[in-house]
Amino acid sequence: KKSEQELKDEEMELFTKYYMEWKGGRKSGDTSYTNIPRFYYRLPAEDEVLLQKLREESRAVFLQRKSRELLDNEELQNLWFLLDKHQTSPMTGEEAMINYENFLKVGEKAGPKCKQFFTAKIFAKLLHNDPYGRISIMQFFNYVMRKG
Repeated sequence: KKSEQELKDEEMELFTKYYMEWKGGRKSGDTSYTNIPRFYYRLPAEDEVLLQKLREESRAVFLQRKSRELLDNEELQNLWFLLDKHQTSPMTGEEAMINYENFLKVGEKAGPKCKQFFTAKIFAKLLHNDPYGRISIMQFFNYVMRKG
């Protein structure tokens, strides 16, 4: 004969089993939820000095890396020179234009930091009603300065 405690334990076990089945609980083999990456980390408290220092240092390293990705003044001048050198005639009013072929040539010469701006997607984004299929050099340069 089972003791009172054993009966209660068995009852609780059965209740949990049936409740999980009814509720649609996880199957024993389903572990997909373990693959979800953690996306929130709480901020360190004031008394957690080491964690605060770690957070400050990692933020500083991140900002330095982002800063190195930006184009400096010399690189921007070089980009403008290359764009101006490869402009495609005829000019539209006062505005210098460039076609896709020359756009790609400038992209090859401009350097690794500029490479991200010389894509078909960006060219198409800046392409407006030009009958020769060109974009404005000034609009592209302003785009680089805003995004870079």
